[in-house]
Amino acid sequence: MPDLTLPFPANTPTVRRLRAAVLMSSMLVNSLGSAAADPGGVVALGERRELFVDHQLIDRMDGVSLRLHVPVSAGVAFGIDRPWEGPANFGHVVIQDQGRYLLYYRGMNLEPGDDTGLVCLAVSDDGVTWDKPALARHPLSGRDDANIVTTDTGAPLKGAVWHDTRPGIPANERIKALRGIPISGEEHTAFKDPKGPKRLELMVSADGLVFRPLEPERQPTFVSALPNSFDGGNTMFWSEAEERYVLYYRIMTDSGRRTMARTTSQDLRTWTEPVPMSYGDTPPEQFYVNNTTPYYRAPHIYIALAARFLEGRSAVTDEQAAAIGLKSPRGIIYNQDCSDGVLLTSRAGTESYQRTFMEALVRPGPGDGNWTSRTNYPLTGLFPDGPDRMMFFVNRRYLQDTWFIERLTMRTDGFISVNAPYAGGTMTTVPFTYSGDHLELNFATSGAGEIRVELQDLDGNPLPGFSLAECDPLIGDRIDRTVSWHGRKSLSGYIGRPVRLHFVMSDADLYAFRFAN
Repeated sequence: MPDLTLPFPANTPTVRRLRAAVLMSSMLVNSLGSAAADPGGVVALGERRELFVDHQLIDRMDGVSLRLHVPVSAGVAFGIDRPWEGPANFGHVVIQDQGRYLLYYRGMNLEPGDDTGLVCLAVSDDGVTWDKPALARHPLSGRDDANIVTTDTGAPLKGAVWHDTRPGIPANERIKALRGIPISGEEHTAFKDPKGPKRLELMVSADGLVFRPLEPERQPTFVSALPNSFDGGNTMFWSEAEERYVLYYRIMTDSGRRTMARTTSQDLRTWTEPVPMSYGDTPPEQFYVNNTTPYYRAPHIYIALAARFLEGRSAVTDEQAAAIGLKSPRGIIYNQDCSDGVLLTSRAGTESYQRTFMEALVRPGPGDGNWTSRTNYPLTGLFPDGPDRMMFFVNRRYLQDTWFIERLTMRTDGFISVNAPYAGGTMTTVPFTYSGDHLELNFATSGAGEIRVELQDLDGNPLPGFSLAECDPLIGDRIDRTVSWHGRKSLSGYIGRPVRLHFVMSDADLYAFRFAN
């Protein structure tokens, strides 16, 4: 890539034209050396949106690199203020149903005999302001405003809630809960995982407030004998891309490392043989919860806001732990480990997670309270927060009276971008076919930066009318901006033909693209 640093002010029309000319010349030289793609390796994109969360669609990068973007805090969603909640709270999942958000979390006050926890509920219309609805009478406190989710018999619910979006599901079964039942008959508590196989059990609900068991003849026949099955962080969903249910659940390797297994079902009853997830050639790490869900703007891409557990890595002394009031159930002081949140991704139908970045997505941040064991765990659930932002939630200050759930926000599609410095660079995709009429980009530039796009054949030659020289420069910050070439936007003439995209960028980030109608 040539040096595009110029010895006079950069933000002028003259410099823009010079830089574009040099970039285009560089592209033409590079394209001459590109080899023709194997037609058998052409990716069928259709109209789906593609994010640069992995390298699957990137063939070449020159002068650009992938950049991980981190969320920003949008403040405290809520903390603990009820006697049945206690410091051992743990947020599990947020679902959206009938225009409201339902956030399920464990309440556990560590009183004698309280080692199973209660499923509690917070409700919001916007994801910002949360209320704790009065659902039941708490037997010990005598209060009628307990936000405790129950079964149809009045017993506290046990299990991980999830939202069944499969078309045609009865309204009174759209919200479900799953849990693993030990075959041995032992009780599975917050501090004890019974050994041996566990069977999968489902409950259903019409409103997410009261659950009933699924009929015995409809219960899953799935039994997992993998070590540590269902101990925590179990995620189930209907996959639009796979047209089946997908379950990711916690297991443990022979070496004692927490990881996940995957199994699928078309009817919730019969399941495939579970397969432990792989992570490529990245260093082995422990993941306490996986939080895997289809991304709402690209459901063939699964986003896992996973909790990375760093066992034995202590950042808080015993004295500091005492100063923040860290609790010690079972006589263990929970300052011996630390945790953060990382981004894992997977694609529909695969049995591997991509670790494009080993760096943390969610850091513990300042304060000893976030450097204790089992804190900073993200919750399952990722949602739009207006037209250009998305939001998710994270647990903070586990086993402390100051426990709370924090709301975090990010740019829409903005996990990872192809990033170009001011000096500029290029990125070329693998060959693909598309079915949409025009090309939309999610991108951001500086005032001096820009992006140009060229539609190429398999040999890297510009297709007539869609060269870099004819591309109208993309400048600004847009979630869905249509690309044009001398004002021409329609790409219908090349629908179904193998092509590539070639991007020339300067001081810019490219997050996603799709061919839309």
